[in-house]
Amino acid sequence: MIKEGSKVKFDYTLTVDGQTADTSAGRGPLEYVHGAGHIIPGLEEELTGMKVGEKKTVKVAPEKGYGKVLPEAVRRVPKEAIGGAENLKVGDMVGASNAGHTFRAVVKEITDKEVVLDFNHPLAGKELTFDVEIKEIN
Repeated sequence: MIKEGSKVKFDYTLTVDGQTADTSAGRGPLEYVHGAGHIIPGLEEELTGMKVGEKKTVKVAPEKGYGKVLPEAVRRVPKEAIGGAENLKVGDMVGASNAGHTFRAVVKEITDKEVVLDFNHPLAGKELTFDVEIKEIN
């Protein structure tokens, strides 16, 4: 039975807005330590108490998934501050770093002078549906 400190392996398919967003199929089960904060809180809570071979469909609200969309995470950046800005298009993913932390952002808009970057997680604000099957518990 899954409890604090259990090493768990599980297969999953993540569905968002009716589309498969991620799956362990073809890659093998995801492994994590229960209670260590390795997976999103809403999923971890629902896996507590499950047993090997058990299957479950779990719905996770944004607050217990990747959070709500934060307006302050959308930033306008001067084009000259971004290397290769002339090659960017809306929807591209770019990396940025600040004080030793690396962040990823999606290009939301491009003007003559600025690029609008969204640093929210791509799944922020979304309800997540996980179909899980517990494969191993140690």
